[in-house]
Amino acid sequence: MPPPAGGRAPQPVGLAELSAVVERVRASVESVLEGKPEAVGLALTVLLAEGHLLIEDVPGVGKTLLAKALARSVDCTVRRIQFTPDLLPSDITGTSVFDQNRRDFEFKPGAIFAQIVVGDEINRASPKTQSALLESMEEGQVTVDGTSYPLPSPFMVVATQNPVEMEGTYPLPEAQRDRFMARISIGYPSPEAELQMLDVHGGASPVQELRPVAHADDVVKLIEMVRRVHVADELRRYAVALVGATRTSTELRLGASPRATLHLLRAARAAAALDGRDYVIPDDLQALAVPVLAHRLLPTAEAQLGRRTPEQVVHDLVLQLPIPHPAR
Repeated sequence: MPPPAGGRAPQPVGLAELSAVVERVRASVESVLEGKPEAVGLALTVLLAEGHLLIEDVPGVGKTLLAKALARSVDCTVRRIQFTPDLLPSDITGTSVFDQNRRDFEFKPGAIFAQIVVGDEINRASPKTQSALLESMEEGQVTVDGTSYPLPSPFMVVATQNPVEMEGTYPLPEAQRDRFMARISIGYPSPEAELQMLDVHGGASPVQELRPVAHADDVVKLIEMVRRVHVADELRRYAVALVGATRTSTELRLGASPRATLHLLRAARAAAALDGRDYVIPDDLQALAVPVLAHRLLPTAEAQLGRRTPEQVVHDLVLQLPIPHPAR
């Protein structure tokens, strides 16, 4: 498909480089997570869009496996945080410790100081501990005792959580959910994929055998490339209209924030680049609307009684809004 009028012609060299790196990472992750190409693709989209990913599903379907496989496939610093009720905010951010020899306080970085941070079962920690992630996810820094410490680049939080109906969970507050660019569910595998899993995972865990297939510097270059993907004015207005529709829907008591609009546009740029284009098309925004917007929304009591989920509401809004057709 040719780019919209006023757009830029594709850049074969840059896109070819992006495609080669991404396909290596994709193949690495899919080698241990059978039958879930959509989940893997969205995880890569969020990584290149400089976002954070929330993986929500029942135990045992591969949430942590996806997060760890992605982290192991990129040669960068990785930390894993197991969220528990007794986890303290300082365990995440770090703390200042008095050094007797120097007669001064020394900062000891917490687990958040890594390029890919895997937060396992994030909603098993208290809301106070959950909120320790807010500054780092939004601003790429941590402030302790009045001093701000920058986080490395690239920086991505991949958090897993169990459904809130499960015992021992604390629902993530709206401000925390809004920091995540997208939420996905792994879902149960098909019988064929589950049978293959028995062969692959029957002995040692294959994720332990993964070796990096891309470097952190490669990811930084790809992120810079994604930032240059063209978005036509008509598609910018479409993104604003789509997010705005969630704020006026009679089925929602909390619509999506302006941050959601920004996240939707960034994710669309990354999705376009992964598809070999340096321009966004309406399909990019439509495909990402549910994973990027639904987790930020709160349904009304009437919608809940009618068993209407935010995902269904967003899907219907996408169908109702007129699709822009930039002139070619």
